Amino acid sequence: MQVDLNGARIETDAACLATLLEDRGFDPASVATAVNGNFVPRPMRAQTALAEGDKIEVVSPMQGG
Repeated sequence: MQVDLNGARIETDAACLATLLEDRGFDPASVATAVNGNFVPRPMRAQTALAEGDKIEVVSPMQGG
């Protein structure tokens, strides 16, 4: 299926958000995630199913001021 990941259209076989993060090499402990504009807490990623056309944002916190 095709989804948007951080604004880029990608092809994935991942059925859930947790698998997508793993497949794409993200460190799940150090990123924040949202699907279709809705924040997804870390414990809910494995239960968050992905569907064709979903818009997924993965962001890493930045330090500085």
